[in-house]
Amino acid sequence: MEQFEYFFPYLGYLPLGVLFLLLLIQLYYFFSVYGRLASYKIVSYKDVEAKPPVSVIICAHNELENLKTFLPAVLDQDYTEFEVVLVDDCSEDDTHWLLKELLTTYPDKLKIVEIKEYIRLKNTKKYAVTMGIKAAKYEHLVFTDADCLPQSNAWLAEIAGAFGPGTEIVLGYSPYFKEKGFLNKLIRFETSHTAMSYLAYALKGDAYMGVGRNLAYTRSIFFKGKGFNKHMHIKSGDDDLFVNHNATPDNVQIAIHPDAHVYSVPKRTWKSYYKQKARHAGASVLYKGRHKRMLAVQLLSSLLFYTMLVGCLCVYPQFWFVPTTIYLVRLISQFIVFSHIYQKLQVRDLLVWLPLLDILYYFYICINGLFNRSKKQQSWK
Repeated sequence: MEQFEYFFPYLGYLPLGVLFLLLLIQLYYFFSVYGRLASYKIVSYKDVEAKPPVSVIICAHNELENLKTFLPAVLDQDYTEFEVVLVDDCSEDDTHWLLKELLTTYPDKLKIVEIKEYIRLKNTKKYAVTMGIKAAKYEHLVFTDADCLPQSNAWLAEIAGAFGPGTEIVLGYSPYFKEKGFLNKLIRFETSHTAMSYLAYALKGDAYMGVGRNLAYTRSIFFKGKGFNKHMHIKSGDDDLFVNHNATPDNVQIAIHPDAHVYSVPKRTWKSYYKQKARHAGASVLYKGRHKRMLAVQLLSSLLFYTMLVGCLCVYPQFWFVPTTIYLVRLISQFIVFSHIYQKLQVRDLLVWLPLLDILYYFYICINGLFNRSKKQQSWK
């Protein structure tokens, strides 16, 4: 009883101890995980001599204006041997006529696959991607979307050049265009944070996802893994789930030279962004168990850190300097690691907004995922 009374006064400071423990978990992610990408020396693959011929696969559904704007940049890539397989999935606009026109300009590069609407078949993007892969004539496949613009005409050389001996999957990086407004900052922050995570884990030999706007893999691994059969029952996951189920410690390479970046058109309303993140949340439930646990710890430790930080400031106003110091240690550590990463990912302007965006990101993603992880996806992609 006396021992209990002796130690009992210290139990009142347990929240401060929990906050410190959460800080240690966060520092592990910053330095041990993200630090891999921060210290990574970017490699250019465009001058690699033994680059394979590639098939670029783009799936489109009512993407007329985007195809007009961005497709020529893909077709005009400075690469010796490649084709562009454009899968027109039941478009109801004038995509068909635009592709016919482009076919006269690029007869040797452009291949069109048209999917017609079937009453008894509800098409998904995975079906369109599969049709594109079957129509491709080359072993090495590169994927992007209709609303994407390669940063340079060396994009294809950078991505395809990363296919070295034993490499079956190449992970690229696809940021969003910089525009005005706070929503754009949040979208670009979320995208860079996601990229930071999957690229860092790939460098650790534990790749868990990729982004279909800038991704490459071989036909062999697609058919060896039976395509999208493991997750054909959900519409999303043609990129991240495929990588999650087929990546090994030895078959993945990353290509993040600035010339390898592919920019994409961001959502411009909160509603459309919410729906986009809801779709992504639906795919994550099918990640491998260790990846779900890994991402859950990272997310929950961040959420609990901010929650405990506010709680400690309220409960222990006389010791305000303790949680404040803990917060500053975390923030300074973020700046140290993220500054190097953001330079590689070309989003250094977001560093100024880091304190605010970091808090909003974790709570927004958590709330979105909580309400949408089991929600059925309705859109094509």
